Amino acid sequence: MPIIAYVLLPFFSLLCSSALPLPLHPAQPTSQPQHVYIVHTIGVQPYHTLLPVAASNRVIHEYSTVLTGFACRMTAEEARHMSGLPGVRAVYQSRVLHTQTTRSPAFLGLQEESGAWPESDFGDGVIIGLVDTGITPAHPSFHDAGLGPVRSSWKGRCVQGHGFDDSSCNNKLVGARAFLDELVDGERDFTPVDRDGHGTHVAATAAGSPVPGANLLNFSRGDATGTAPKAKIAIYKVCYRSPGGCPDWAIVAAVDAAVSDGVDIISMSLGAGPTPFYDDVVAVATFGAVRAGVFVVLAGGNAGPNASTVSNAAPWMTTVGAATLDRVFPATLKLGNRVELTGQSLYNIKSQGTTAIGLIGSTCDTDDLTPDRVMGKVVVCSGMAGAYTGRYVQRAGGAGMVSTEAIERWGEAVMAEPFGLPGLKLSYTAGKTLESYISSTAYPVASFIFRCDTVTGSGASRAPLVAGFSSRGPSQFNPEIIKPDVIAPGVNILAAWNQKPEGGTEEDYYLNIISGTSMACPHVVGVAALIKKQHGDWTPAMIRSSLMTTATMLDNRKLPIVDSGNDVEATPLVAGAGMVVPTLAMDPGLVYDAGAQDYIDFLCSVGYTAAQIRRFEPGFVKCTSTAATPGGAANLNYPSMVVMFDGGVVMRRVRRTLTAVSQQEELYEVTVTAPDGVAVTVTPRQLHFSQYMEKKTYILDFKLNTEAVKPAGTWEFAEIAWKSKHHHVRSPVAFGY
Repeated sequence: MPIIAYVLLPFFSLLCSSALPLPLHPAQPTSQPQHVYIVHTIGVQPYHTLLPVAASNRVIHEYSTVLTGFACRMTAEEARHMSGLPGVRAVYQSRVLHTQTTRSPAFLGLQEESGAWPESDFGDGVIIGLVDTGITPAHPSFHDAGLGPVRSSWKGRCVQGHGFDDSSCNNKLVGARAFLDELVDGERDFTPVDRDGHGTHVAATAAGSPVPGANLLNFSRGDATGTAPKAKIAIYKVCYRSPGGCPDWAIVAAVDAAVSDGVDIISMSLGAGPTPFYDDVVAVATFGAVRAGVFVVLAGGNAGPNASTVSNAAPWMTTVGAATLDRVFPATLKLGNRVELTGQSLYNIKSQGTTAIGLIGSTCDTDDLTPDRVMGKVVVCSGMAGAYTGRYVQRAGGAGMVSTEAIERWGEAVMAEPFGLPGLKLSYTAGKTLESYISSTAYPVASFIFRCDTVTGSGASRAPLVAGFSSRGPSQFNPEIIKPDVIAPGVNILAAWNQKPEGGTEEDYYLNIISGTSMACPHVVGVAALIKKQHGDWTPAMIRSSLMTTATMLDNRKLPIVDSGNDVEATPLVAGAGMVVPTLAMDPGLVYDAGAQDYIDFLCSVGYTAAQIRRFEPGFVKCTSTAATPGGAANLNYPSMVVMFDGGVVMRRVRRTLTAVSQQEELYEVTVTAPDGVAVTVTPRQLHFSQYMEKKTYILDFKLNTEAVKPAGTWEFAEIAWKSKHHHVRSPVAFGY
C-alpha cells in the first residue's frame, strides 16, 4: 500500500526564510548508510535552496500541499546537519506505515504482517451482532470482496424494507432486521436502513472492510478498516433516529433474535442511567446471551468525569470506557492581544490568518442568534454547541464560530467537528483564557488559522488520555466489581456514516468523525472477534479476562495514562484494567473463567432475593453455600478485585482460580503492590501449570492496619500480577473504605 505522508507529519505553512546549502557529496562514497528523510521546511522552500545541485539526484519527492518540504536520501550525519539549518522546521526519518484512516487499528498495534491480525486471519467468519440504529446498505465499508459465505449453522436473515432489498446483504452483511417501525415517505415501515448514522459508524469500526482513499473533507486521508476486517456483521435495528432513543423492549427483542440466529458477539453502544440489575431488562437479556456462550460488549456511558456514573455494569457484561488517539486536527484562534489558542476543527478551507474580526459571546440559543447581534462577528458559544449550531450562526450572518467547553468535565480531549463556516472547538482551559480576554477588552477581536492538518503519532499529544466524558466507577449498584473493564479509542473516530458531511461533494464517501464510549465499544468488539477466531472454545469470561489482564496503564510515552477529566493519573475506576492491547490479548497465558452459576452466586452474595434471581435463572431455588464463602461478592472469579474495608472490617480474604491457556509448561510467581497500611498475603506465591486448561486456585488475605483507617468514601489502588518467562497476567485491585 502507498504511504500517506500526513500520518507522519504536521503541516505548517509559514513565510520562507533564507537557508544555507547542505554540504552533501553524492559523488563521494561513504561508509554510512543512507535512509530516506523528510525535510519539513518553513513555508515553500525549493530544495535547491538547501541542497547543492549535485545532490538533486537524492531528492525523491517534493511536498507543497499537506506539508512543505521534500524527501531525500541522506546519512544520519547529513540529516542532523540539515535539521539545524535556517528555514528547516524538522527532519524526520521516514517510517513504513500502513495507512489506516480510522487510525485506531494502528494505534492498537494491529499490523498486517504480524500479530493479532494475521494470527486470527483478521477475524474471518466470526459473526458480530450489532444492536443499534441500523446500517447503510451498499456502503463501501461493507463490501465483501475476498470473503467466503457465512457458515451453514447461521440462522439469521435479511428482512426487506424501505431502501433495503435482497441485494443489500452479502458475505459481509449477513443479517439485517428492524425491531421498530419508522415513518418513511409518509408510511410506517420496518427497515434496517440507518436514518441516524450511529449504527453504520459502529459497524464499520468493529468490522468494516478496507476502504482505500477514505477521508472526511480531506482530513485523515488513507485506508479505512475495521478492527476485525474479515468478521461478518448482523444488524439488529432498535433505535429511532436521534433523538428518538432506543426502547429496551426492542433491545431485548434484538438480543433474543441475535442469540437465536447464532451470533458470536453482541455489540451494544447503548446505555441509560445506572439501575439495579434485577430492574434492568437489558441486564437480564444479556445474562441469557452470556449463558448461551455469546460474548457481550457494552459502552460504559458518557456521563464522566463524575464518579459512580458508569452504566452497563453487570459482571457478565464487558464494559468499555473511551480514550483518545494519537491524532489531532489542530486549528488556531489568534486573539487581538497576540495570544494564540489551539483547538481542533475539520473546517477544510486553508487560511494562514483571516482578518481580525470582532468577538461576541452568546448563549447560542436560536433566539439569541439574530442578525442584529451576530452579523459579521465571530460568535463564541459555551457548552455543547458545535457544527450543528454553526448553521444558525451562519444563517444569522455570523463570520465565524468558536465553541468552548463550559465545564471542566471534558478535560483536554477536544472533539473535532466539520464546521460549515470558519470555526473551531477549544478545551475548557483555552476557553477560560478566551473568556478572560473578552471580558477585559473593550473591542475583542480574533483571527483564524486553518492549516487543514491531520497530526498523527509523535507529532500529536500524549495518548491515550481517558476522555473527560467517559463514565466512571464505582457502580452505584455494584461497587464490588471494578467498572469499566477496559478503555479503547473513542475520541474523534473516523468511520462510515449514513450521509455525506456538511460541505461534502458527490465524490466524498459517507464518513464522519464522532466521539463517545459508543465508538470505544466496537473497538473492543473487533478485538474480541480476533480472539474468538483464534480461540473458538473460550467462554465469554475467558475472552474478557484476556482483554483485561493484558491491557496497559501506560501511554505512548511510557508514562501512566492520564485522566483528561481531572488531569491526574487514571485509576482503575476511570480506566478499568487499561487500554486494550490486541496482540497480547491473543496469548494471555492465564485467564479467569466464570459461568452462569458463578454469576448467580455473585447475585446471592450481594443480597438478591430468590424472586429477583429467578429473573436471570428461572430454575433458581436457593443460594448455595458457595455463595456465602468468606469474601462474599469479591469472590466472583473476576480479573479485577474490590476489597471493601467498610463497617469496621479490617480483614478480607479473596479466592481466585486461574486457567492455563498456553500450550507450554510454565511456572508463575506473584508480585503485589499495595497502599500504605494494607498488608497482602498470597498463598501460594508460585503456580505451576503443565497442561492446557489446567486450573489452579490461590488465596489473597488483605489486612488493614487499624492505625491507617481512611475516611469513609476513600478509594486506593494496587495490582496483583502473575509473571512467567513468557506472560504477565495483571489484575487491578481497588480498596474501598
